[in-house]
Amino acid sequence: MALLTHSNFGSLLTTQRVILFTGILLAILFSGCTTTEVRTTAFTPLTIEDKNIAEERLLDVGVIQFDPGIEGIEVDEDTLIFPELRQAESRFIAVTLADSLQSSLGWGAVRVIPSARTNIDVTISGRILQSDGETLTMEVTVTDSRGQRWFTKEYSEYASHYAYDRKHPTEGDAFQGIYNRVSNDMLEYRQGLSNEQIVEIRTISEMRFARSFSPEAFNRYLQQSQEGIYYLSALPAENDPMLERVRKIRERDYLFVDTLQEYYGTFAKTMEVPYQEWRARSYEEVRQMRELKRKARNHTIMGAAAIIGGIAAAGAGGGSAQAAGQVGIGAGGYLIKSGFDRRADAKMHLEALQELGDSMEAEVEPQIVELEDRTVTLSGSVENQYRQWREILKEIYEAETASSETKI
Repeated sequence: MALLTHSNFGSLLTTQRVILFTGILLAILFSGCTTTEVRTTAFTPLTIEDKNIAEERLLDVGVIQFDPGIEGIEVDEDTLIFPELRQAESRFIAVTLADSLQSSLGWGAVRVIPSARTNIDVTISGRILQSDGETLTMEVTVTDSRGQRWFTKEYSEYASHYAYDRKHPTEGDAFQGIYNRVSNDMLEYRQGLSNEQIVEIRTISEMRFARSFSPEAFNRYLQQSQEGIYYLSALPAENDPMLERVRKIRERDYLFVDTLQEYYGTFAKTMEVPYQEWRARSYEEVRQMRELKRKARNHTIMGAAAIIGGIAAAGAGGGSAQAAGQVGIGAGGYLIKSGFDRRADAKMHLEALQELGDSMEAEVEPQIVELEDRTVTLSGSVENQYRQWREILKEIYEAETASSETKI
């Protein structure tokens, strides 16, 4: 029986330390490989106007199609942003928010509009900050025709796994709660306005629209404070012929914008099925990518630590210690390789997301809108179409004004 000398006792002790060290590493590593995440399917309910609100208290709302939030952002594996898809989302989100507002029964006409306009009582503008199927975050600003900002808030919602469960699908959008919260906040603010304030907002909307067509005739009715807030300094007579013409022009403008609602509605319906499929796939891809990156990071860190420990043990002297050190170095190398492999897997999932984004671009082709006297192809920028329409309205107004003056 061999005697336990100081030398081999030290080697045994070093080996035990390496084994203990490796065991601790593995325990930490594998304890971090399982996570438990509980997501609820409950979301903020929509507040419904609980009384028959008088028509004169109803304000019209314009929801500008959202800023996609891609300007100045580099597209990489961490941002998970696909420009073409974000452009489509900017319209889809505006339509879904408009539907929620209309369902609250607290507003007049709620329309999606391509850009800010002068004849809307309340305007909503927004910017997408994050949208990946799992999380939707957006910044929303609400302003009335006076130039008074109601609020600017950031909203965020997390989708439940059950939102994409085909066996047990949930009703409504996966992020319906975020739209309900915006609607609820707006309704609460509007309920705090006095009748006089609401009349003022509606009248200023009309005067600003009129002034955009005939500044020389309507400038005197509006003033603006240093803070940029509009207020009424006078009012034209109800039977003012120029005001009557402006009101007719405004009705034609509404008819055109109402036609755009058909476009936005068709767009959203056409987009809904492939978009929900994309979000469901993206939801899983994002979660898997995050898990793979976490494991890759853990494996790389633990692998490096195992190699360091192995090198220390191998240099401690003694055959057993050196053998244990080689085991530690080998295990560490395996863990680092595993980390790199997982990063490659994450990149593969990113490419899958890119393919989904590209396929979505093909699903959202421009639509054709039939007007009374012409067919308009809404390809590219809807804003350009609306600018052209406003120019046509101005020509109509000027022609009618000139005709009226000639008769006089």
